[in-house]
Parts: sequence; structure tokens; C-alpha cells
Amino acid sequence: MSHNVEYDELVSEMEEAPSFASSIPVPNVQEMVRNNPLQVPQRYVRSREELDKVSHMPHLSSKVPFIDLALLSRGNKEELLKLDLACKEWGFFQIVNHGVQKELLQKMKDAASEFFELPAEEKKKYAMDSSDIQGYGQAYVVSEEQTLDWSDALMLVTYPTRYRKLQFWPKTPEGFKEIIEAYASEVRRVSQELLSLLSVIMGMQKHVLLELHQESLQALRVNYYPPCSTPEQVLGLSPHSDANTITLLMQDDDITGLEIRHQGGWVPVTPISDALVVNVGDVIEDDVEVEPLDYMIDSHNPKLYQKVRYGDYLRQSMKRKMEGKAHIDVAMTEDSESDMRNKDE
Repeated sequence: MSHNVEYDELVSEMEEAPSFASSIPVPNVQEMVRNNPLQVPQRYVRSREELDKVSHMPHLSSKVPFIDLALLSRGNKEELLKLDLACKEWGFFQIVNHGVQKELLQKMKDAASEFFELPAEEKKKYAMDSSDIQGYGQAYVVSEEQTLDWSDALMLVTYPTRYRKLQFWPKTPEGFKEIIEAYASEVRRVSQELLSLLSVIMGMQKHVLLELHQESLQALRVNYYPPCSTPEQVLGLSPHSDANTITLLMQDDDITGLEIRHQGGWVPVTPISDALVVNVGDVIEDDVEVEPLDYMIDSHNPKLYQKVRYGDYLRQSMKRKMEGKAHIDVAMTEDSESDMRNKDE
């Protein structure tokens, strides 16, 4: 059993509590395992061809960058260089000394575990509606033929507060809503600090990215991975890129489950106690409406992506299977698509 907590910051211009995408209802994996621990339905089994393509690179785990946010905030040049290289070469890094209290992180982990241990009838009170992805269940199921992930999730929009659908915020365990509120507020603070620092390493003033996120949509996702009798045949979460600005992820301290794509292989991310994993999402490669920043385009760096309405981009990504880094392809210009095809040939 394992779970982790993701906190996403997304660009949004929506004016009311949005419904992102429909998702076909599927059985809860946890309850399926409770009823029959040896059952692994064919819909969850990955093909041998898919699994054989995976190249594991555990020898690089110690190379995954970790950043001291306290040093960054004081303008330490060496730490800023580490951040710049982490974004360019990995797209992932772990942050320590971020200011989120250890007690709050533990409360969030404990409350999440308690929620998933509740009886099925209690959890189903917060079941995802088929027209949206907020609530308890499994999202991004877009076809009956799709191979399913071996996991369940609780997904909630946390900011702006007017976008919250509080009927999906669990009332049990006691105090869970308040813990979610406190955790979301703290991680929001950290994400805003990171956006300021990302502005700096991108050659802009600190306020630029923050100003583009004044009304950003922010979401919380808690992933639960039940035990599996044939773990070598399933995946907890399909390979994907995040269609957002940044993701902050809290892992269980004693389980290495997250793997990141690097140099053509997959590198396990060994948890650091009380650290948060940061994933640079697709939107950092684009921008608000969404298009590249003007100052980044010149004769040596042609425009690769066209202007796209972010809400359309986000919905498009959520209607596709989470399968590799494919979301951003929908925003490519015709010339850049042609160049990519030529390189592949």
C-alpha cells in the first residue's frame, strides 16, 4: 500500500466552478483487492511489449537534484544555478527547507491514509460524478478499451476558493477538511515562491510569472496504490506529463514509487524526509493564453508553439489517455511539427 499527494498550479481564465472532463466510471481498485486479493482483471494488465520498453535507471537516483529553498529565497547564486540546471536537464527536483511544518505534512499523510481505510460506503459519498474529475475514484478513463491504472484517487480544486465543490471534500476522518485547507494554503505559498524564482532563472523580473497566476486554478490529488498480487504486470499511474505550470508532490517516506523520465530511461525518486518533489509542467514551456514569451524568440530560437486558449488545452489533455509526454504536441506550430517529423525520419 502506498499513497502520495500532488498539488498542481494551473493557468485558468474560467469564471465559475468548472467541470474539466468526463470520465467513465470504473470499479475502485482498493475495494476489488479487499474482496479478492489475488484478482487482477485483464483491464489492468500491461502488455509485455509496453513493459519491455521500460528502461529502469536506479543508478541515477542519487543524481536527482535537490534544492534548498531557504538558500534560494536569500538569493544564493549557487542554489539558483542548481535550480536552473535542474529545470533544464531534469524537469524535476526535490526541495528542502521550504517552510511547511513537518507536523502538517504528517497530518496530511495520516488523514489521507485514514480516508482510504474508511468503509467503501463512506468513501462513495464523495464519488466522482461522470461529468467531472473532482471527488473519489479514478479519472482520465476515456474509453472502454483503455488499460486502467492500479490506483484510486481523491481529487479536489482548492483555489480559487469559489471554484471549490465542497460536496466532494471528505467530512471524515474528523478534521480532514481543515488539514486539506492548511496544507493547500502552505503549498500555495511555496508554489508562489517557486514561480518567482523560475521568473528569475528565465531572465525575467520576479513578479512576471506570479502576475500570470493571479487567478490560477490549483488542485489537490491524493493517490492510493493498493497491494497487487502481480505487481510486475500493472502500473500505479500511466506515464504522463503534467498539463499545468508546476506540480508539488509529497511522497511516503519509506516507499520509492515515483519514477521520472530522464535520458531515455526511468529514474526512481528516493524520498527525502519532509521534502517536496517539484515537477515542471507543460505550461512553463508555453504561457498564459498559451504562447511562448516574446523575449525567448529570436533568429536562433524560432517559435515552436502557437497561441492556444489554456482552458481548451487543459480540456484536450484531460480527454486523452495519460500516455507519455504528448499533451503539448497539440500546441505545436506546423513548421515545428514538420521539423520533428524530419528528425524522426
